[in-house]
This record gives sequence, structure tokens and C-alpha cells, in this order.
Amino acid sequence: MVVSEPALPRLEALDVDNRRVFVRVDFNVPITKSGLVRDDTRIRAALPTLRLLRDRDAKLILASHLGRPKGPDPRLSLEPVAARLAELLDTEVRLPDEVVGDGVRKLVLDTRAGQVILLENLRFHPGETKNDPAFAAALAALADIYVNDAFGASHRAHASVVGVPGLLHERAPGLLLRAEIEALRRVVHDPERPFAAIVGGAKVSDKLPVLHALVDRLVAGDRLLIGGAMANTFLAASGMAIGASLHEPDQFSACVNLLARARARDVRIQLPVDVRVGASVQADHARVVPAGPEAHGLADNELALDIGPHTAAAFARAIADARTVFWNGPMGLFENPAFAEGTLDLARAVAECPGFTVVGGGDSVAAVQESGVAEHINHISTGGGAALEMIEGKILPGVAALYPSEPRGA
Repeated sequence: MVVSEPALPRLEALDVDNRRVFVRVDFNVPITKSGLVRDDTRIRAALPTLRLLRDRDAKLILASHLGRPKGPDPRLSLEPVAARLAELLDTEVRLPDEVVGDGVRKLVLDTRAGQVILLENLRFHPGETKNDPAFAAALAALADIYVNDAFGASHRAHASVVGVPGLLHERAPGLLLRAEIEALRRVVHDPERPFAAIVGGAKVSDKLPVLHALVDRLVAGDRLLIGGAMANTFLAASGMAIGASLHEPDQFSACVNLLARARARDVRIQLPVDVRVGASVQADHARVVPAGPEAHGLADNELALDIGPHTAAAFARAIADARTVFWNGPMGLFENPAFAEGTLDLARAVAECPGFTVVGGGDSVAAVQESGVAEHINHISTGGGAALEMIEGKILPGVAALYPSEPRGA
């Protein structure tokens, strides 16, 4: 089903002067054991929206989740996030000790133009993930206007993502969310050709919907590059011995069908021609082994943990003349330096591509940052799961909730 999407409202058109603006942000960031923010990328990504609203004298009520608590958990308090945000905004950020309640309402009523409140972790309240109407109403009662700048949470139909905007008439995407939508719509609806899509990660089953969506969207001359542990399943389905490598035998027929579907559309799917292997995921060195149906394969106790140098070079050649590139997922066990080179090589190749480049997903983003090439990528997405759903052609619940009326299928 093709989905038609009307224009989203614009943040700049909202009258926020001296009004309470509920901003759903994505501050789900890593926290060290000592209680400090280890990576503030997602906090920094929200700053343009927050600064625009503060410059226009809005009263800011920010809300985010952190981790997956089953209830209040001091280890997942947003206190470290509030401290880091205060440094970045150079202003006080007040953090109540609860998500909703009398204390929160009083704090909001006392807030003046330009001041910032960050509610405690939304997932401390069971109503968040259940999209509980009473919880959504309690959040909505704190504000006059709703802004969603949390792309990474917009594929979740949670109270702060879909419930609150359903109760506040004035709503819009933040600057970050709009940039995400525009970049990914360009990839989905108006890519320049040739288009190179790169998909990695652990499991074929997790990425099968997006692989099918990509094959259906690609045309002759485009190419789909598959790496990471998910490539092991394709290699095993072709008859290669992959030892003890992570793979999914129940997905063999799905892999064969996808390859046949691509051939029928004259779309090239490239799999690894060599892999880096180790005796365990803790191995500190790798050996390179040829890959493919004619390859001798791995020993029974070996694991394929990264693409090899010949594969990295072949993938780089496939990317070099692309006019559009989308990359999601690492090429190997990126967290182990012995098996990070394939992902880092790919990051450099994407950065060197002169076309429009989009990178999404935690390890993919970490790779372009670690490689020092982030500034050469046209768009780095803050949400892996949300980006994949957009690539599949879906309208995210958090985006649909921002329209004057929900977009209709056509």
C-alpha cells in the first residue's frame, strides 16, 4: 500500500511566546557507572529546537525515556542528563522527582518564559509504554503546545509520542525530527540512481522486511550490500560451511527467495567474498577466510565476525559511483577492535561517496564518528529502528500524530 502524506505543520509557525511547550526529546543516552553521560550526541541533536523555542520565550517542559525500567529506578534517573543539558544550554534545568503529580504541576505553574523543566524518566510510569489515556491526559495538562523531536522513539505508539499530541491541538515536529523525515523521504521516494543500500547487523529475521522493501524499490543498476552476522545466514544457505558462526537456519528459504527476487529485478545483491574469523567473540586477532558457495569454509569451532578486506574493497567499489547511499548496521563485531575494520572501512567508503549519504543505527553512527568522517555524511540518523520503518515505507506513529488529521492510505 502506498501512503500519501500531507505537509507537516512547521515549528516556526507556532506561537510559543510565554506558553508551555511539551517537547518529547530522545535523551536515551549511555550513562557511566559513576553517573555521567558517556555520549551526549542525542542531547546535542535536540539543542537547535530547544534554543529556537527558548529564543521565542517558550516555557519548556521536556520529556524522555532512559533505558527500560520496570518502575522507578535510581540508576535510570534523568538527573545526569539534566546536568549535561544544563551545561549545553548554559541555563538551569529543573528535574522533579516524579513524572506527573502535584509537585510537577506546581513546578510547571511556577515556570517563567525561557525556563526549562525535564520530567523524570517517562518509563518510570507504567502508562507510558501502554499509551494509557489517563497518563497521556496528565502529561497533556502540563502544556499548551506539543513538539516531537524524538525521532528515535517515534516508531513507538507510547503515551508521550501519540497520546499527548492527540490531546493538544497545536503540535509540530521539532527541527531534528523534520530533518530526519526529509532525509529519509528523499531516500525512499526520490533517490538519485544508482542507489546503494547497505544492511548489516546480527539477524536476517530482524531485517527481512526492510530487505524486501529495498529489493522492491531498487531498479536495474542499483545494488544491495549485505554484511554483518546476518550475511552468515545467506552464506550458509548457499552451501558454505560457517562453523560456529551466528546464523538462522530457519531463514534459509527466505534468503534464497530474496536473492531470486533481486535477480528477477536485475538488482545486484553483494555478499561477503571473504570474512574475518576468530575462535570466540573475545578473540584478539582474526584470520581471513574466503567466503561463498565454492569456499572451503570455516572450521567447526570458528566464527565469522567481520567482513574481510576483499569484501570491504568490493563494497567500496559498489558505493563509489552511487548517487544515493543508505547504510544501517555494522559489518561485524564492531565492539571488538579485532573485528571492527570492516565497519570502519565501510564508513570511510560511504564518506568518500559524492552522492547523498544517509547513515542510521547505533554502530553505524559510531563507526562514522570513530573514523572521523561524520562531517562528510549528509545525514546521520538518531534512530535505527525508526529509520528502518521509514525505509520500509511506513508512516511512524509519532509522525502520524502530528498531522491535522492522520494521513490516509492510497
